[in-house]
Amino acid sequence: MPTSQAAATGNGPLAGVRVVELAGIGPGPFAAMTLADLGADVVRVDRPGGAGLRIDPAHDLTNRNKRSVLIDLKAEDGAARVLDLVERADVLIEGFRPGVAERLGIGPQECLDRNPRLVYGRMTGWGQDGPLAERAGHDIGYIAVTGALSMIGKADEPPALPANLLGDYAGGALYLVIGVLAALQHARTPDGAGQVVDAAIVDGTAHLTTMIHAMMGAGGWQDRRGANLLDGGSPFYGSYETADGQYMAVGALEQRFYNEFVELLGIADELPARKDFERWDELRDAVAARFRRKTRQEWTAVFEGSDACVAPVVSLREAPDHPHLAARGTFIDHAGLTQPAPAPRFSATPGSVRRPPARPGADGAEIARDWDLPAGGWVGPAGDGGPARAKEGS
Repeated sequence: MPTSQAAATGNGPLAGVRVVELAGIGPGPFAAMTLADLGADVVRVDRPGGAGLRIDPAHDLTNRNKRSVLIDLKAEDGAARVLDLVERADVLIEGFRPGVAERLGIGPQECLDRNPRLVYGRMTGWGQDGPLAERAGHDIGYIAVTGALSMIGKADEPPALPANLLGDYAGGALYLVIGVLAALQHARTPDGAGQVVDAAIVDGTAHLTTMIHAMMGAGGWQDRRGANLLDGGSPFYGSYETADGQYMAVGALEQRFYNEFVELLGIADELPARKDFERWDELRDAVAARFRRKTRQEWTAVFEGSDACVAPVVSLREAPDHPHLAARGTFIDHAGLTQPAPAPRFSATPGSVRRPPARPGADGAEIARDWDLPAGGWVGPAGDGGPARAKEGS
């Protein structure tokens, strides 16, 4: 490993691991960011004109801790240049539709021929095969067909949308990371070899529902919204509006936590028994009416220091200032941007935010030096998002 490599990767648990990311949007870049946060040296292969998400590169936090080189994958030398990177890499991540990488000459066969120990990570919504594999899609469709979307929201309203966190990131990006790390471990064993990781959002999201399927099979979960312990059906697991139009989240599932909850709420002697399912609507109305008497700040003070399992519902902008998150450093400021810190945490090899979001094509010369690439062609022209353009708005 070149001496400059250590500086590029920091001291996270993946220090020394080299990753090639073929630029895309959504879960692929997030997976690559997660690997970079953990210390991997991630080189993002950007395309002239960008990957399609029109966001100022200086604010695209999913490209933090990465470096960028500009390659036109459709150019005559595009595939050869990617394969030069692949030869020196441990992992490649791509998020094209099935068959696109193969048509570009950088599919699994070409890459594994060049580097037999490469982990080739593929991020798609529908997967590499199946009737829908060739179709376009987005998070909402993927979580819809797995049954996950059907569980979210009130019984008498359409399913609620959890942004794109459940499919793209939980069911997609994080499963790709799991698969890549497992395959990397195998590749590094004495008899190991590289392989393809087919990370489909539908597969990962379905896997996330394993516990719910178990409960349903045992008769402890109804296959409908708003009728179960964890989906809003229970009056002691949900959110309630406060006097100032804000909300408090209640998760008082266990009896002893529930007892503390209703005691601090001030209505312990006025409620029907919590196991009287026929009167759950009455219980919910009583809890809701009580919460409307005070502001979110006042209720936060009431429940502070208790085991009632009640928390204020804060906004994205408010979250970094929550006392617990601030004390733990769950959010950090780096290069003028407030952002979530790397997770999880490691006692001996902590991850870190070492670099601001990569500017398209800005790091070609540095990457060529550190990865010992063939000379020439690694600095993108200014008109194609290279260093000159990257300075705009910085």
